[in-house]
This record gives sequence, C-alpha cells and structure tokens, in this order.
Amino acid sequence: MAKKQKKFADDGWAVWVDGDDTSTVYINDWLNPKGKSYVDVAIRVRGIKQSKCLHVYVPFAVSKEEIEDVSLSFKDTRILQATFSAACIVDFMKNQHASEIAYNGKTVDIIHISTLEYKADVLSDGTLISVDFEQIQSSLDNDEAYLIWRMPHKTLDIIFKPRVNMGNTIDRLRDLITTPVVSEKYGYSIRINESRLLPEEITRIGAFHRQKLKKAIIAISINGNYELNDSGCYRIRRLEENLYKEYLPSDYPMEDVITYQWNQSREDNFQGQFNFYYSITKEYVSKGSMLLYMILLLSIGVIGDAISNMVQALFSLFS
Repeated sequence: MAKKQKKFADDGWAVWVDGDDTSTVYINDWLNPKGKSYVDVAIRVRGIKQSKCLHVYVPFAVSKEEIEDVSLSFKDTRILQATFSAACIVDFMKNQHASEIAYNGKTVDIIHISTLEYKADVLSDGTLISVDFEQIQSSLDNDEAYLIWRMPHKTLDIIFKPRVNMGNTIDRLRDLITTPVVSEKYGYSIRINESRLLPEEITRIGAFHRQKLKKAIIAISINGNYELNDSGCYRIRRLEENLYKEYLPSDYPMEDVITYQWNQSREDNFQGQFNFYYSITKEYVSKGSMLLYMILLLSIGVIGDAISNMVQALFSLFS
C-alpha cells in the first residue's frame, strides 16, 4: 500500500475598492507541484470613475519586482480572445496607462499596472497592493475596467516543497522496501475577505468592511499528470496552443494543461464569504526505494557470485 503524505494550506486574501463599486475578483493558479507556481490576479471594477483606490491583500510576501503586468500581452489579440473567451476588438495602449477592448456588446478599459505608481507594502503576514485610481481618471473613457497581473504563488511552493522523513531508521527502511509507490495529497483553500484569516492591519480598516465584492472566480491550470479533486468545479478547456508560447509562466510545464473553474457569488452567499478548496494527488515511485532495490540486487548478485565461487572451489578440492 502506498505511503500517503498530506499537506494543506489555508490562505486568506482580501480585495476591496474605496468608492462606489461592485467588483469581481478572478484568481488563476498556475499549479506546478514541481515548484515555481504562479498566480494571476484580475480585478474587474465597476464604477471606477467614482472609485478612489483598489486594495489587494496577498497572504505572502511579494515585491514590486516580482509583479508582472500580463495585460501587456493583450497586444496579441489571440491571447486577448483566448483569455476573455470571446471575440475582442482592442485599442492597445490608447494612452499612457490604458487599453480599451470591446467584447460581448460592451467596452471596458484595461489598466496597465506597470505604468502606474502603485504600492506594495509589506505587512506582518503578507503584502498589501494598493492602486490609486485618481492618478489615471483622465486616461479612462469607460466606467468599467480590469487590472491583471501575475506573481509567484509562494504559498503553493511552500506546501509542494519536499519533506524529509526524519522518523525511526528501521521504520524508514521498512517503508522504502514495502511502499515504493508514494502518494502525496495537497490541499489548498482560498478564502477571500474572510476576516478571521486576515492580519489586524487589514481587519481594522473600515473601508474593507464596507466592500461590495460581487463575485469571485477561481481558475486552476494544472498539468494533466496530476489528479485534481474537481467535484466542486467544472472543466473549462485544454489551454490553447498559442498561450503555451506567449502567455504561460516561465518554467511552467506545457503538456496537456487543463483549466478548471470555481464560481461563487453573493447572490447565493449573502454573507459575502468566498471560500474555495481544491486538492491534488501526486503518485510517484520513490527514488529511495529504487536505490535500495538496486543495492539489494547488487548485493544479492555479489553474494550469489561469491557463494557460487566457493561451491566451485569446494568441488575442485574433492574432485
């Protein structure tokens, strides 16, 4: 029976806008159990002309140098259409800070965060990213806008980090011999705007408690070699080929990437809690077991050869 190792992380995110808005948050995890996972964060702000500032609390440390403005990729309309799942017309970089796209009968602005003077303040348990909208009001022609960026997802890299079993030597040796196939289960929970998981620096902010977040959508892109618990989501698609080359995070595996999606709205969750949980299972043959088997086979071969030579020597003495 395979040896099972369970690893779990429970993270609290926070998103709010100072102003008159009903916003939607999109989080897309580029899940890489081999390390170097990434997360795309996109915020759709409605009523942006009446809004002053966007705040996003990230539950791990991230610097401005690690934040990548993936909205700049929308110059390639194939990427834009694949990302929005619709035919789009784009006026790329119509001014210094924004592009404009038309899709599904509406027109919205795309704000390029890399052109702004925004903040990434380190807190006790994470980072608060703040974007001032007042500095770009003259660049906005529409009352609905998106911001989207990518950064390393350090929580996932921590739970995927290999553990060293420091248990009893005899038990470890027995496990290596009897359970060469290892099954690891990883669980990750994303909770958005749930106060009990947030640091005091966030919970004491009055504007956070007046937030009007309408919907949260979590998408997971994962290599098909891993088993995903998808009971609470639906499969969207395999990733379009052109996104492999132009949009995938660096060092991310390209083979058979499958995207899943969770969707939760305040329309059926009146407390405004947005809780998402997913787990993946990874099974592999233990390198330690294979090394031990090779050593045992070599030892048996050497011992068998020595016994054979001894037997032959004894026969030669009595013959």
